Amino acid sequence: MSARGRTGKSDTGSGTVLPGRARPRRVGGGRGRAPIPERTILGLSTGRALILAVVVLVLALTLAVPLRTYLTQRSDLERVATERAQLERELDELRKLEEKYTDPAYIDTQARQRLRFVRPGETPYQVQLPGDYREPEPVAAEESRSPGPWYSDLWQSVARPDASTEPPPPPPMPLEPAEPEDREQGEPTG
Repeated sequence: MSARGRTGKSDTGSGTVLPGRARPRRVGGGRGRAPIPERTILGLSTGRALILAVVVLVLALTLAVPLRTYLTQRSDLERVATERAQLERELDELRKLEEKYTDPAYIDTQARQRLRFVRPGETPYQVQLPGDYREPEPVAAEESRSPGPWYSDLWQSVARPDASTEPPPPPPMPLEPAEPEDREQGEPTG
């Protein structure tokens, strides 16, 4: 066939489409159509903004674990430094106590005050004022309850301390016998 198709018209410039042929496309944008505007996010095209978001996300995830580890180690370091300072204070106190307990004068003083020790040849005196001594208050007897299983009674005896665990007051010191006046000096007394 020639330039004429079945209809007898030429296919150039008529605007009709011949069967078996595609409509010719216009190159260089249409005169009557407006260009499609690109979608932008923060001044970047959508594709570039998406790539930027993925890069930022990867960087954030990459830095999150080391940053968390760093912060955890910093808090652990502060806790250990505080604990070390406390242990050093306790060590200083223990060294001072060691110095005290190695001093013979301190040991002698404590033995006299706490244990009422006396040196040979000294006469011990204990002054008891009328209002100083108090009788221990009687403990009210608990209601007798029905005995339970042996393990329950055992646990209760361990869990509750006895009220009678207080040490008794020290016994009064014996008084020295008064020497009779009619005895002459130099006579044996026994």
